[in-house]
Amino acid sequence: MNPPTAPGLRTLMVQGTTSDAGKSALVTGLCRALSRRGMSVAPFKPQNMALNSAVTEDGGEIGRAQALQALAAGLKPHTDMNPVLLKPNSDIGAQVIVNGRSIGEMNAQTYHDYKPELLESVLQSWQRLAEQYQYVLVEGAGSPAEINLRDRDIANMGFAEAADCPVIIVADIDKGGVFAHLYGTLALLSESEQKRVAGFVINRFRGDIKLLESGLEWLEKKTGKPVLGVLPYLHGLHLEAEDAIESQQVNEDASDVLEIAVPILTRTSNHTDFDPLRLRPDVKIHFVGKGESIPSVDLIIIPGTKNTRTDLAFLRENHWDKDILKHLRYGGKLMGICGGYQMLGHAVHDPQGIEGEAGSSEGLGLLDLETTMGPQKQLKQVSGTLALPELETVQVTGYEIHAGITRGKALENPLIHLDQDVDGVLSEDSQIFGTYLHGIFETTEACNAILTWAGLKQLAAVDYESLREEGINRMADAVEQNIDLEKLMGSL
Repeated sequence: MNPPTAPGLRTLMVQGTTSDAGKSALVTGLCRALSRRGMSVAPFKPQNMALNSAVTEDGGEIGRAQALQALAAGLKPHTDMNPVLLKPNSDIGAQVIVNGRSIGEMNAQTYHDYKPELLESVLQSWQRLAEQYQYVLVEGAGSPAEINLRDRDIANMGFAEAADCPVIIVADIDKGGVFAHLYGTLALLSESEQKRVAGFVINRFRGDIKLLESGLEWLEKKTGKPVLGVLPYLHGLHLEAEDAIESQQVNEDASDVLEIAVPILTRTSNHTDFDPLRLRPDVKIHFVGKGESIPSVDLIIIPGTKNTRTDLAFLRENHWDKDILKHLRYGGKLMGICGGYQMLGHAVHDPQGIEGEAGSSEGLGLLDLETTMGPQKQLKQVSGTLALPELETVQVTGYEIHAGITRGKALENPLIHLDQDVDGVLSEDSQIFGTYLHGIFETTEACNAILTWAGLKQLAAVDYESLREEGINRMADAVEQNIDLEKLMGSL
């Protein structure tokens, strides 16, 4: 496919020297900064690998980073913004989602062989965005200097070459070795790839910029590429993490708070569910890792997972099932989200091997229900009312991403009444509930209601949507103050 040729159709790609160099954050900041200037801009990521995903208005699935970037640009998320999403279900295999829909499971070699066919879908999605918006800001994946992945690449320079777009490379100075990262990455690119690099951005700098100037001069002289900006380390910045679990809290040493434990599973998905809790001053979250015991807390939340049966076995291997039963005996509350909800029942069946090896697994047996995996994935945005005992009914919104269908007598006591359906289960003693809704804590009223149910007496005034907007604006401010946008956009 030829790149668009109509006037005003401009594309800029942000690549990084490493994972977590700041690509997602920089694209987010650029989306908001250009949007502030009255420009129409759309985010784009050719290929994303993450267990954090969002449901789009057109009923598809994309990476949450692109959903956040769309918000920064004043847009609703669309499947064209992330045409290929990989959701790992093992160390060597993943579910492959194209244009928002799963096309099945592939191991690494099969997927590598299939990538040339995917490039056409990637370019078609990009072309549609380029025809609708003045600018398309593209986020790469990992590093373009990963030699073993350059053949048939669609995520970094493979896309940039096909789309014929300029590239800026960002590096995280907080990791150390920033000049080696930038110089080495450029050196490992082909001649044509090096030519399309418009410059560098250094991210997360702490201290006096004058101490960095000699290094910047050396880098520019050595590479012939300009340093377009140095972004400061933004303490306390909140932007939804693309994949790594963010554990930093605002109340590390606080007392008199509601304590929550979240066991981290091997394929924990949509851990951004916990961001609204992590940012509250009246909540303290313990993320419990492999080999650790679940501590004494008020509420345990079993998170979503890409592979329910595998992680159910992992939960038992760590004796978390025993910790959960002890927690319930002492009157603690228990909540399961998506795959965690499925684990609360008597059994999880996967007769077709949708998530792995075909078979059935015994659940925790805490709710009278069973779940059967099927090929049809549920992808939808929902809203409704949440009803908990002795509390006022409140509005709740969220999204569903799951393959299982849950049935059983427990469903006669639903947790949430949706517009045309119901969701979840509340146990008869009101001690346990499960739900398929991701994002359930993002609505302030619903979050407050759940925390009150879990035992929190004094609610803090917290608005998660405002906190998210604050994070986007802080990133955009840093971009505007520290990057020469005229020079940057002039490279297009």
